[in-house]
Amino acid sequence: MDLSYLNKAQQEAVTSTEGQYMVIAGAGSGKTSVLTHRIAYLLGEKNSPPFNILALTFTNKAANEMRQRIEKMVGPAAKSLWLGTFHSIFLRILRKEAARLGYPRNFTIYDTDDSRSLLRSIVKEMNLDDEVYKPNVLFARISSAKNCLITAQAYARNTLYQTDDEIARKPRMGEVFLKYASRCFKAGVMDFDDLLLNTYQLFSQYLEVLCKYQEYFRYILIDEFQDTNIAQYTIVKDLAMLHKNICVVGDDAQSIYAFRGADIRNILNFEKDYPALNIIKLEQNYRSTQNIVHAANSIISHNKAQLQKEIWTNNDRGEPLGLIRAATDAEEGRLVATSIFEARVNQKLYNKDFAILYRTNSQSRAIEEALRKMNLSYRIVGGTSFYQRREVKDLLAYLRLLINPNDEEALKRVINLPKRGIGLGSIDKMVLGAADHAIPLWEVVCNASNFLGGRAGSNIEEFATMIQQIAAELTQKDAYEIASHMAKRSGLLKELYEDKTIEGLGRYENVQELLNGIKEFTTNTENEDVSLAAFLQEVTLLTSADEGYQEHTDKITLMTIHAAKGLEFAYVYVVGMEETLFPSQLMLESQADLEEERRLFYVAVTRARQKIFLTYALSRYRFGRLKHCEPSRFLAEIEPAYLQTSGQHRSKATDNPSYAHRLLHSIVKNRQQSPQNARSTVPADFHPSDTTHIAVGMQVTHPKFGRGTVLQLDASGPGRKAKIDFADFGEKTLLLSFAKLEILGSLSAQPT
Repeated sequence: MDLSYLNKAQQEAVTSTEGQYMVIAGAGSGKTSVLTHRIAYLLGEKNSPPFNILALTFTNKAANEMRQRIEKMVGPAAKSLWLGTFHSIFLRILRKEAARLGYPRNFTIYDTDDSRSLLRSIVKEMNLDDEVYKPNVLFARISSAKNCLITAQAYARNTLYQTDDEIARKPRMGEVFLKYASRCFKAGVMDFDDLLLNTYQLFSQYLEVLCKYQEYFRYILIDEFQDTNIAQYTIVKDLAMLHKNICVVGDDAQSIYAFRGADIRNILNFEKDYPALNIIKLEQNYRSTQNIVHAANSIISHNKAQLQKEIWTNNDRGEPLGLIRAATDAEEGRLVATSIFEARVNQKLYNKDFAILYRTNSQSRAIEEALRKMNLSYRIVGGTSFYQRREVKDLLAYLRLLINPNDEEALKRVINLPKRGIGLGSIDKMVLGAADHAIPLWEVVCNASNFLGGRAGSNIEEFATMIQQIAAELTQKDAYEIASHMAKRSGLLKELYEDKTIEGLGRYENVQELLNGIKEFTTNTENEDVSLAAFLQEVTLLTSADEGYQEHTDKITLMTIHAAKGLEFAYVYVVGMEETLFPSQLMLESQADLEEERRLFYVAVTRARQKIFLTYALSRYRFGRLKHCEPSRFLAEIEPAYLQTSGQHRSKATDNPSYAHRLLHSIVKNRQQSPQNARSTVPADFHPSDTTHIAVGMQVTHPKFGRGTVLQLDASGPGRKAKIDFADFGEKTLLLSFAKLEILGSLSAQPT
């Protein structure tokens, strides 16, 4: 096999097949090429039977690409490899062995929607409050437990989990988990997390089965090792115990999926499990310019928890990173769109050469509108267009109904959203009644008691009254006032706000972003008509702008940074580089969270081949108000020599590294003077305590306010409050059921 075109480190990673190896593969270092050549080398040069090789990936796309490459090198033998995602490989094993665990061979798999539907039924059967026991929250808790190899029985017996659930006002969570597991088992069903948990159970309970697969898998390879969770790594470690030929490939600097259960400690502590470990570092970047590589190195150097490496490249020096300052998020969108338009013309590039990356999906609205106004074609990856997202369409449907109550599709979408006790059967009866009497559906809704008996009829008429009352204000109020009133009065905003899961927070942010867009519309002096009807007309034109055009691949790519991992583009724009946006407000409570955010920024920067722009706005509409923004701390962590500044007031004086240095120096100085900096004094091992027995005089630590002393306690139960004197922030009164406090001193802290 010709390996001459691989560099020395790559060749070593391919040919060193016996023993334990960790290949630290920096961004753009040819990781996939090394993996495929290593497997081909095992098949060709080492004459290993394909069924003795287990190669695990995280996506079917990656697995298929690897198999195709290997097949080109060694032929049909590649078809017999145990090559696939963790879930697909473990499913393959369980199909053969499931009877030992009491499952039928043809067991079925529940997706997330199936699981949530079952949980919804269980909550109803147990007469639990579905506003407290929300299916998505329950599912997330169960999923997290399973990924830590915790069964329903073990969960229900654990007093620590019971305490956590009581604090979260879900004392019967353990019962729900038990019922969920029992119902799945009786139905001959596994969910995706069961594919991991049950494989572990299989190997733990039946050693002869584990021994069989240990014998099978003489060589084990794991791609993207930094993304593995506890269950995945534990199973693989068991499988590798016999032959001890294991090779993991990954980059700790690109570990960004902790919210999915990924545990960076697997790669950071891998050497502890294998003292004879051989480490190979792929440090040459083949993707990016020197400026991009050096800037990325300067960013990630601020992380303490990392494996040391120095990424370098022989590529051209390239241009400095562009730093774009905008007055508002709307201007940010216009500046990005203009920059792309100019680069396309000047550099003779295609739309597909550009990517716009953001921290949250809600940021895409201003960007999409700016691109559409300049007739720049784009696509959303890893999500849907902003105006096509479910929660956005829900509120828009309410607004459409205010303008035109005969809009049947809008009516049917929102009449029971949030739930008002109006079932599908009632809706069907009204539709039939409208047809029988040849009258509009809205007329039936307004007179529902004449068509339906019982509670349903009065609920529907109450809904109609609400719509009529708000519609009566259309001529007196502008679009934002009406939309904001509708979002609150309907209960839609309240329902989204109370969902504290990652998905729920995202949906709430999207609705707020829609309201931000309406606010911008009403405050834009160029708009003579700021009524709701005028806004909806504009939105309709935006959402239908692409209709009638043939789909093609030459489009600008819009996606979250999480979705961009593994991809690369000639030009990359990272938008919204502002404190509390990136890094996210949710990721500022511990050093570990902040370091994950910094790794996410590192991933964003290393997606670019030729040029990267970092943009931030001085103000941004959030929750219907214009919010003044502070540039992200991450900008100040980039070596100024690699930056070039531009913006609304761009001039020769601002277009140079020295100006960027002064700008970022001022960012650092302002942050150091801000009391917000007190959070940096919180230890990295901060763990919230059970505050049930907190007492006056105790010393505590808060993730935002730092260290303080408890001065006073008020009331008891869920409404219990504590007045605390914080050294850097003064006295604060906190609700103990929500506040995260670590009790210092002799009391033991219990993680929550």
